[in-house]
Amino acid sequence: MADARVTTDHNQIRRWVAERGGWPARVKGTDSNGKGGVLRIDYSGFSGEDTLERINWEEFFGTFDENNLAFLYQDKLEGGETSRFSKLIDRNSAEAKAA
Repeated sequence: MADARVTTDHNQIRRWVAERGGWPARVKGTDSNGKGGVLRIDYSGFSGEDTLERINWEEFFGTFDENNLAFLYQDKLEGGETSRFSKLIDRNSAEAKAA
């Protein structure tokens, strides 16, 4: 993916997600006492309705930073349409360094 970018900037991530109508979420049942869990970005009408639960940005970024994650994302598809592609990756991964 030639135009993939990586960021850890909370404001940039929040803005990118909001522009695409998404929100922070975690996989149901993966948290421990209401904290942490497997993070995701969810969108209305997609398959996460039964498996994901919305969380607030404070909780999302607390877990994001605690787990040393980075946000890999794409702004546009090859045809110029807005992309919703994103992935949470380890900050020290080869993928993060390549982007």
